[in-house]
Amino acid sequence: MAKNPFYDPTRSHHRPGGFGNPPGNPLWHRPSAGLAAAWAGFARDMLRLRGLPAPFGPDHALGLAATLDGFHGGQHRRQATWLGHASFLLNLDGCHILTDPFLSDYASPAVKRLVPAALTGEQIPALDILLLSHNHYDHLDRATLTVLARRFPQTQVFVPLGLGPLLKRCGFTRVQELDWYDQQECLGIQVTAVPAIHMARRGLTDMNRTLWCGFALGHQQWQGYFAGDTAYGPVFREIGERLGPFDLALVPIGAYAPRRLMHCVHSTPEEALEIARLLQAKNAIAMHWGSIRLTTEPMDEPPRRFLADPSPQPRQLMAVGETTTI
Repeated sequence: MAKNPFYDPTRSHHRPGGFGNPPGNPLWHRPSAGLAAAWAGFARDMLRLRGLPAPFGPDHALGLAATLDGFHGGQHRRQATWLGHASFLLNLDGCHILTDPFLSDYASPAVKRLVPAALTGEQIPALDILLLSHNHYDHLDRATLTVLARRFPQTQVFVPLGLGPLLKRCGFTRVQELDWYDQQECLGIQVTAVPAIHMARRGLTDMNRTLWCGFALGHQQWQGYFAGDTAYGPVFREIGERLGPFDLALVPIGAYAPRRLMHCVHSTPEEALEIARLLQAKNAIAMHWGSIRLTTEPMDEPPRRFLADPSPQPRQLMAVGETTTI
């Protein structure tokens, strides 16, 4: 097993060969034979669903002109534009922050985008800070990153431990690797990497060799949270107590079925709202839905469940390309 060059035995999520999840995280059920059969069934179900169109109407996504008009036309000091999946372009008083820019047509050779991204890498209007939560293909899109590095070479990039070399190979030069709860300030924005319950892998032999994280952002009296990819667990109460309350939480609501397999890596819409509540968030905006089919639930089920949940947590759905005040 390859050694973890960042290994610190005093940190519970560090392993000699990589990284793990925070205490109290959900685990895959045993026995392993039953788990293997469940994965085989999942693969068959995904093959059956492959090729089906996205079940959304024309109001699900704005066109390019409307997206750019919304981005440029607002007089808001603080705004968010949803580009699709987990990609947001945030504007905090003129500082432009991009999260997990998966803007290409494919997340992998087997996962085709069904709803186009609101903008391509060539169409991103401005960029100062780039946040990458982990190395999965639907969050770390090398084709888009290479374009962004060429267009915005002075961008400050923040990534979890171990992802720096890949971002530098994409062409970025200002890359900062962060462990959980590490903080850096850039252009008046306080950036903190926070725990997430997930995993990291891009190939056959690199399971959890690099870290995964969410991000907390602080700017003047405003606090924001970007989940990246995560399951639900008690660590979010800890994040809320340490860094909250938050004005905004960007939370993932899709890719949760079947629960036996996905409960330890992805949250349901109801769990996403509970995450926002534990973070003490004034508003929760849904992400990680409506662009690609990653799992077996109907693609239009996550937003319906997100809106229908009786929790008092304030929440918001956005169209792809929509800009909203934050």
